[in-house]
Amino acid sequence: MLRLAFMRNRRHICAGALLAAFFFESLFASLLKSPTFDEPNHLAAGISYLRTRVFHANLQHPPLLKELSALAAMAAGARWPDTEMARELIANPPENSGLEWQVGSDIIARAGPDRVLFWARLPMILVATLLGLLIYLWGRKLLGEAAALGALFLFVADPTMIAHSYLVTTDMGLAAFTVLFFLLLWNYVERPDARGPLLCGLALGAALASKYSAVFLLPIALLLLVAAKGRRFLGPFLAMCCIAFLVIEAVFLFRSPMLYWHGVQLVNADHDPHYQSFLAGEFAPRFPAYFAAAYLLKEPIPAILLASVGLIVLLCTRRKDRLTELFLLLPPFVLFTAYTAAAGNMGFRYMIPVLPFAFLLGGAGLAWLFRQPSKWMRAAALTLCVWSIVAAAGIYPDHLSYFNEMACLLRDPAQIGWDGGTRCGTRWLDDSNVDWGQGVKQLRDWLQRRGVHEPIHLAYFGSFPPEKYGLLNTGFDPRGEPAPGLYAVSAHFVARAAAEGSWIGRTAPSAIVGHALYVYEIR
Repeated sequence: MLRLAFMRNRRHICAGALLAAFFFESLFASLLKSPTFDEPNHLAAGISYLRTRVFHANLQHPPLLKELSALAAMAAGARWPDTEMARELIANPPENSGLEWQVGSDIIARAGPDRVLFWARLPMILVATLLGLLIYLWGRKLLGEAAALGALFLFVADPTMIAHSYLVTTDMGLAAFTVLFFLLLWNYVERPDARGPLLCGLALGAALASKYSAVFLLPIALLLLVAAKGRRFLGPFLAMCCIAFLVIEAVFLFRSPMLYWHGVQLVNADHDPHYQSFLAGEFAPRFPAYFAAAYLLKEPIPAILLASVGLIVLLCTRRKDRLTELFLLLPPFVLFTAYTAAAGNMGFRYMIPVLPFAFLLGGAGLAWLFRQPSKWMRAAALTLCVWSIVAAAGIYPDHLSYFNEMACLLRDPAQIGWDGGTRCGTRWLDDSNVDWGQGVKQLRDWLQRRGVHEPIHLAYFGSFPPEKYGLLNTGFDPRGEPAPGLYAVSAHFVARAAAEGSWIGRTAPSAIVGHALYVYEIR
């Protein structure tokens, strides 16, 4: 008994240490990064809801996470500005809102970017850390202690999860409340009681109030309840939906029950219908294999291999109760299929709610390898763990730009480094896969260290004005031929311009700042 208690406590300590490592890694990386493209937008919207109770700004996303971030930012001194732009944003109907980015940038600049971002991002870091805890807790119930610890380890070492953990956006929050919902649903079908539908409804409401794509959770929950409870599914399901509706209404400050439906209709309404997505040097309105390719390129190879092993072990293990398989496999299958069919090809981030299930499978695979009597199996498991740590440490603090070694393996293996295949990432994907505006602060520091004081030609894929960080920016079109001078080009534009035959594809950069901004010195 003492030995068993000691082993259990040791694993709990390891889980706590992993969660603490994730929290501080996320926090310290956040301090080095400027606002990404959507953060000013979300922050302005959240503050506008709480200060004015008017839901005009950024109604394409539900309010919950924006309000959490806004509460912290307001406590740190961020205020709703009394400006013409802010008044116009509140006065306009949602269809005509387009000033959120400008108003948000104004809010951040007035109160100080570093101060506002620290506090605005802190709730997001806490929510992301909660996600890690939920993966561990649910993994213990589904797969056992060792597999749960392995799943948490893969989560902590995953560059995509670290990159988005601190951003004032919606993807990580949706993932956290999705896992919370399925954890509570699992508890309810295993041990039914009167509190089950209430708790599930609260978690479901939080997910639905985080991002509109959470509506795909409804058919998944319905199928799981039918599989678990047979004809008695309807009552619990309706109770969960009613509680979720009340949560949504509370998050919308009980302004109108139609606001949520109106927001669903506005999803992607501000996207350019003629936009050409980018994949592997090609342009098209949509690529059916976009998210599958992004998974194989953006996730660390050890995580992909371990998830594959875990899936095989899960399917080959004889079980009397197949409900575990259903909970582990049905949600990611439905979500991956739905996002592939409906989400824009603008970033692997849309798949973040699917990744916790891959980590759980990977944890099962890792635990299985360590249980094998063969020392080669255990050595392989240890090697994959070390490889995962190198992937996270080698790209620090630029996790958003991470690509694994397969990005360079076929075309230019000499470019593979401690940061995996990140140097080859612009050959495959663009947008938030490579740069989302987060490197401006690093570019400023890089220029200061080299004593560069003249204006720089900056092609910047972001919304926060670089001038607020003291950059003398002239701006330019990366598709045109350059005059002599110093140029910094976002990796997003590097990917697209190189594929279009621009000079960027024929010119080696002098430096790459933050794995996101390519610097060219044209003489």
